Amino acid sequence: MNSWLLLIDPPASGAWNMALDAALLEAAAHRGLACLRLYAWDPPTLSFGRHEPALRRYDRAAITARGLSTVRRPTGGRAVWHDREVTYSVVAPEARFGALRDAYLEIHRMLAAGLVALGADVELAADRPAAAIGAGACFATQAGGEVAAREGGKVVGSAQVRAGGALLQHGSILLDAGQDLVASVTVGAAAPPDARGLRELVDPARATWDDVAHAVARAAAARWGVPERPAALPAAVCARAESLRAQYADPEWIWRR
Repeated sequence: MNSWLLLIDPPASGAWNMALDAALLEAAAHRGLACLRLYAWDPPTLSFGRHEPALRRYDRAAITARGLSTVRRPTGGRAVWHDREVTYSVVAPEARFGALRDAYLEIHRMLAAGLVALGADVELAADRPAAAIGAGACFATQAGGEVAAREGGKVVGSAQVRAGGALLQHGSILLDAGQDLVASVTVGAAAPPDARGLRELVDPARATWDDVAHAVARAAAARWGVPERPAALPAAVCARAESLRAQYADPEWIWRR
């Protein structure tokens, strides 16, 4: 299978969203699937990177007391609060985009093109070393090649993983900045977020969830040939995601480090 699939999904739990991205990655590795997926979260969820030291960095008791949902991603990176955002994921065989850095930049160029089409003045951030895994929230710092407002502030935060000759990159396209929550449940000092929501950069009436999702889909269609019409989730991928959902919902998995 070499053609692209476009999925535009309704809001779902963190466990389902991460299980489905993981299942799509497996399909890319085993069957050559290439997919752009756009989705949202219900309820809003705090996600940790696959190797992030969440037990040391975040206050589990405070998170539980506030009734916040949590999940651990199959990708690396640092914590993100998923609420008022469009989440994207791209899965494909590695050969489609090349080396990790090349893929990271190309996916961000596609996203930036979609946001520019909405009127957002964004660019890819200048190259700089990435922050350490234990440094706190994803949106506390910018990494080189991420999508940022030209006047300052990170708009898109992303993470990537590779397995079996395929890649998964997913991330948050912020509609509203809203990342202060991560600092509020951080143990010890926490850097303030360096985040900008699209509704600060363009007319909010042009930055609805649907507007942004379809702008990204159009950019992917123009750049990669992704179909503009969403497809149904393949039954085999859905079944695999169902089998993975329990793992991503398991507190032992979420808080394993």
